[in-house]
Amino acid sequence: MSRIGPKQAIFASLAEVARALGHAHRLELLEHLAQGERSVESLSARVGLNFANASRHLQILRRARLVETRRDGKHMRYRLAGDALVVDLTLALGRVGQRNVAEINRVMTDYFHARDALEAVSREDLVARLHDGLVTILDVRPEDEFALGHLPGALNIPLAELEGRLTELPAGREIIAYCRGPYCVLSFEAVAALRAHGYRVHRLEDGYPEWKAAGLPVEAAA
Repeated sequence: MSRIGPKQAIFASLAEVARALGHAHRLELLEHLAQGERSVESLSARVGLNFANASRHLQILRRARLVETRRDGKHMRYRLAGDALVVDLTLALGRVGQRNVAEINRVMTDYFHARDALEAVSREDLVARLHDGLVTILDVRPEDEFALGHLPGALNIPLAELEGRLTELPAGREIIAYCRGPYCVLSFEAVAALRAHGYRVHRLEDGYPEWKAAGLPVEAAA
């Protein structure tokens, strides 16, 4: 039997990474881990899996070196292994899917674009607007995710509380909303709700993980 060549060895290892990405639950787990470190219990609840299934998917991601672990008492906590690289990998996968998969484009049109047909604000544009003090940044993720990390100066109003907390938004200022990433529905729903109330609001092109992966400044709760 001939020995495997160096190129074939690399391709075999890359195929293992690709197989680890090849499940919707694992992609969703990566999205949640991109917000910050999480326990298996927390992740299973957020993705809607039982503990055993969540653990199985996380172990597959761990074997592919996409996530890392640390023990916290009786609990195992997971985090991305090399945040920026994993975030960039999932972004690249999304770009390929949007270009090649008709079902993705249908969902983007029927759901996402129906709620926000306007062009999103780029990270570069938001940096400039922040420097000039022209916008209010609205983080519509849950409070615990906001505490793990958020854009500088962001106001946190979770989507479920938005209708009851509109008075906290400064009148007359443009609002830029963001959440977990490019396919997170929270910011799309927030933009639609705020426009219905007459607010001038746009959506950031992606979310907190992509902002952080780009090396832009972030804040976290003490």
